Amino acid sequence: MRGHFDGDMQVIHSLDVYQTRLNTLMWSLTGGTLGLTLLVTGSTWLAVGRVLRPIEAIRSEFADLSAHHLDRRVPVPRAGNEIARLANTMNDTLDRLEAAVTQQRRFVADASHELRTPLAALRAELELALNRPENAHWPQVVTDALGDTLRLQHLATDLLLLARLDATTTEPPNSRLFDLDELVRDELARRRLPVHLTLVPQIEPGPLTVHGSSSLLARVLGNLLDNAERHANSTVTVRLTHHLDDQTVALDVQDDGPGIPLEDHQRIFERFTRLDEARTRDAGGAGLGLAIAHRITTLHRGTLTLNAATPGAHFTLRLPAPAPQGGGFDSARAR
Repeated sequence: MRGHFDGDMQVIHSLDVYQTRLNTLMWSLTGGTLGLTLLVTGSTWLAVGRVLRPIEAIRSEFADLSAHHLDRRVPVPRAGNEIARLANTMNDTLDRLEAAVTQQRRFVADASHELRTPLAALRAELELALNRPENAHWPQVVTDALGDTLRLQHLATDLLLLARLDATTTEPPNSRLFDLDELVRDELARRRLPVHLTLVPQIEPGPLTVHGSSSLLARVLGNLLDNAERHANSTVTVRLTHHLDDQTVALDVQDDGPGIPLEDHQRIFERFTRLDEARTRDAGGAGLGLAIAHRITTLHRGTLTLNAATPGAHFTLRLPAPAPQGGGFDSARAR
């Protein structure tokens, strides 16, 4: 009996040793796992924080931007990764936004100046007449006041048109297929040039079909003819042709006047741009005609360029034309 009891005690003692070792091992594994988890978590937190630090810098800088601090830019990380590309894209967008806001501010300032000038002249004329009514020649006062009023009306109309064109991001309103050759013929028939000028139309047999707003494209032709009329010496040539190689319709308006210097060929399409010679010859012009024509052309996915011409100025309007159907244009749709 004693030997059997001793054997049981040894077995129990052996089990206690193994249980103690197992507990020690479990606590070691638990502690190691917890330590490893804390290490991985800390390393991940540091790594993510390091990665997100440039994003936080970009966010903080972008949050401080306002309309009065558009010259600021978000920081670009040195590493050429996705975050750096995002920062570069945001800076490019800010560049375009700053340019647009600057252009808008300049436009408002120029418009205010142009509106103030005829208003000041109108006020001065009326004040002089009212101060000495007995010496005023009232028919002439009314005539001068009417001229300034008409100038204000034309300027306000152009500014409203530019605002509507700037707000248009898709195709022009009331767009449809129509025959451009008919529009050109109608506009030229209504045009009354001074007696010293000769209008030479050269219109290719149509129909020459385009898609767009006929009223806006008529405005483009009218502005180009106004410009040619102001500067031509004796002849204004209007040419309308169809180019099969690139499926475009080209409208050329050329005068035989003094022309425009090469360095001003792009500037002439900017708003409120008036060259010195043009300012002298054009009484009351605000420098919006060619800018309006250029904007309308852009909305029609066309181009308006000033070509080198001797003598005179040669403008070319190019518009995309529908592909011919059955050997000709589908004039029935246009009408």
